[in-house]
Amino acid sequence: MLEHGRFAIFVYMLSEKEIKSLIDLLDDPDEEIYGMVEEKILSLGSHVIESLEEEWEGAFEPLKQSRIEYLIHKIQFSQTVTSLRTWYLGGAYDLLEGLLIVNRYQYPDKDEQEIINILEEIKRDVWLEMIYNMSAVEKVRLLNNVLYNKHGFRGNTKNYHDPENSYIGRVLETKRGNPILLASIYSIIAQKVDLPVYGVNLPRHFILAYLDEDAHHEKEVLFYINAFNRGQIFGKHDVFAFLKQLNLPNEKHFFEPCDNLAIITRVLRNLLSSYSQSGTSEKVMEIQRLLDILGQD
Repeated sequence: MLEHGRFAIFVYMLSEKEIKSLIDLLDDPDEEIYGMVEEKILSLGSHVIESLEEEWEGAFEPLKQSRIEYLIHKIQFSQTVTSLRTWYLGGAYDLLEGLLIVNRYQYPDKDEQEIINILEEIKRDVWLEMIYNMSAVEKVRLLNNVLYNKHGFRGNTKNYHDPENSYIGRVLETKRGNPILLASIYSIIAQKVDLPVYGVNLPRHFILAYLDEDAHHEKEVLFYINAFNRGQIFGKHDVFAFLKQLNLPNEKHFFEPCDNLAIITRVLRNLLSSYSQSGTSEKVMEIQRLLDILGQD
């Protein structure tokens, strides 16, 4: 057993005073002591984050600051892991919730109500101009006008592989994103105003399908939408041509809507690719762990 007078506080860590005393040990140069402190702090969970942040602000030692930053991130990442697992095991029914969980990985302190409010504002702008007897194409053109003209969303062609393109909070702030995030936002808004628009997991691209509301088969597609290109409308023959260009077979699932699990998996794979290209090895390992939760190794 390790003999050290300062470890008397390890017995019970419940009060704020005891937590502060524990955090004070983070500047100890002894790695064995630090290991015990780290384990104890991590066991306290998320309620210790506020105390860690307060201590970081008053800390002047680089070692202590870096250790506090590491512990905060580790606790927050553990929360992200738990949330994603719960979402997955619960059936992955809510696309927005999946996107918010991914957003928490990089922006754990982001006020998610702000994200929801922005989406609601866009929905209201569409709803106010929607006329009941509009055709499907007219409804899409209205949605395109609100998203791309009024709110200024664009595909981020200059920094296509920037990981920021995969976080919904940042995409809503910058109005720039990759195909899957723009398509996801488009789909969420469309469904809020009762338009049957769903994601299609096309290789090397992500598009949207507008389902035929009058069709007997629920997955019968009326036409497709390219959210990355200002909501361009196109047909099935264009998808055939795209697959032919890539020398890929015309598999059925390339033409039909995918589920939310496939969308979040692809968002995470985009992040994995972005962080791999930038050489951010720690983030690569963490994103891979999130993919493992979804059964995607």
